[in-house]
Amino acid sequence: MSTTTSTATQSSHPPIMPKDFSAHQPQTIRLYPLSNYTFGTKETQPEEDPSVLARLKRLEEHYDLYGMRRTCEGVLVCHEHNHPHVLMLQIANAFFKLPGDYLPFEDEEIDGFKKRLNERLAPVGSQFSGEGVNEDWEIGDTIAQWWRPNFETFMYPFLPGHVTRPKECKKLYFIQLPKKKVLSVPKNMKLLAVPLFELYDNTARYGPQLSAIPHLLSRYNFEFVDENDNVVAATPGTPLPEGHILKTKVLAGDGADGQDETMADNAGEGTETAGANGV
Repeated sequence: MSTTTSTATQSSHPPIMPKDFSAHQPQTIRLYPLSNYTFGTKETQPEEDPSVLARLKRLEEHYDLYGMRRTCEGVLVCHEHNHPHVLMLQIANAFFKLPGDYLPFEDEEIDGFKKRLNERLAPVGSQFSGEGVNEDWEIGDTIAQWWRPNFETFMYPFLPGHVTRPKECKKLYFIQLPKKKVLSVPKNMKLLAVPLFELYDNTARYGPQLSAIPHLLSRYNFEFVDENDNVVAATPGTPLPEGHILKTKVLAGDGADGQDETMADNAGEGTETAGANGV
């Protein structure tokens, strides 16, 4: 029996065993499940500008007074069924943006950024209590810089050689979510959990900055833990449960009821969304 088995598994072309490929491994990030987090809503936060033109006009006024505008946004990552999901805001069922905003000219970078994150996502009052309510933000690596050369919507992941006075620099930071956290979103916005595969190469829906996030996160390895802190999978990952389809999940905000959103939602808004994302 053993001779037959050995003969059956032999091949005239045995596999080539590769050399070790583990040098300079990227940092490993622990991702907690979406179910670890609590989501709520708070008072409406109207947009400062009624239109893209008004926002560009305010940018010009800021530049005349204080120079280049500094903008900070966070890439908050958790997992659902062992696949990374990015938390982002949706405004008016059309525009997608990461949590964060431009910094007041007098604010230091990290402290000012944390204040902006709290404005958007921190719970208010006594609506929630317990673990995760007052958890501080852990600001991680800067994973991207986008530059606005002129007073227009276009931003670039590089500074053109002829530009010596950019009008804005936007920095994207990786933010590792703690084991527990409570997040509250303004009532006029939605908080979404968007899987990486939906963002990837999807500039028509999310614009060039957001659709580049899967590329930016490829610098990390991930380990996925369950609600009891047990590591259940690690990059490169494990298959999804049979029959399960990952979709964007609406976590909080207008119309939130735990439903998933499909790629077909808001069809036809891609051009507008891509332009607004750059602003």
